[in-house]
Amino acid sequence: MPERILQPLPRAFWALVASQHGVVARAQMLALGFSSSAIQRRIASGRLHPVRSGVYAVGRPGLTREGRWMAAILSCGGPAALSHSSAGVFRQIGEERAGVIEISVPAHANPKGADDLVIHRRAALERDLDRHLGIPVTSPVLTLIDLATFLPPHRLERAVNKADKLDLIDPTSLRLALDERKGQPGVPALRTLLDRHTFVLTDSELERRFMRIARAVGLPVPITQADVNGYRVDFFWPDLGLVVETDGLRYHRTPAQQARDRRRDQAHTAAGLTPLRFTHAQIRWEPAYAEAVLARVARRLPGR
Repeated sequence: MPERILQPLPRAFWALVASQHGVVARAQMLALGFSSSAIQRRIASGRLHPVRSGVYAVGRPGLTREGRWMAAILSCGGPAALSHSSAGVFRQIGEERAGVIEISVPAHANPKGADDLVIHRRAALERDLDRHLGIPVTSPVLTLIDLATFLPPHRLERAVNKADKLDLIDPTSLRLALDERKGQPGVPALRTLLDRHTFVLTDSELERRFMRIARAVGLPVPITQADVNGYRVDFFWPDLGLVVETDGLRYHRTPAQQARDRRRDQAHTAAGLTPLRFTHAQIRWEPAYAEAVLARVARRLPGR
């Protein structure tokens, strides 16, 4: 008799379970035509294993991390997505908060809570919903904004760098996206970080500020915008054999730009010169650091 009642499950069911990392919601089973009694019989027979309110693991109770995330999302019902630290871990740009899964839901939603769930209600969640590996997750922009609400600056900088490296979003596009989200928690901290490291001085301001640093080190006035070894360089001391280049963008250097920079530095080194690089942001906001580095390099130059 039980064998007749527990008939083989339809293909649509198995396809759904596979796409959801081994879990299924009660509401989804009802939508596929299962009755409440059929679901209960499968729980009793060990074919379904309750893992959260209205969510079951299929076949065996053990779940992967992705399965646990998906079960948490399904337990919230309706539109829901991994967010904050959980989205950061899923996107490989952050670290998980121990013992909790963070989920974002629409402002009007009223999901059932659990001790290990942190629920964030927010307006207009739909525009920031992504799906990766079958799992709903907040967009890279919103994930970084959320991380900025609790990460210290050095860890937030690491997350932005990782997002850039993984081609999730580059800092220039991220900075532009923040202009549409004024007033949102996390945006001020993220904007401050990005403005500092994607900041570009004008040629005249760059020269004026760097000259001040060079004078503090005791260096003579350099030649600016000189042609050296086939390249236009920012600052050149021919008597010292020193070349200083400045990079406008600290974060986003394409492979082609990086290759050109290496060829420039290699050409100068092969010619017996000492190449040195600073970012515009270092010259603007970290002049003491730039001065200390320049002084250490200058002390060992043959001309000194």
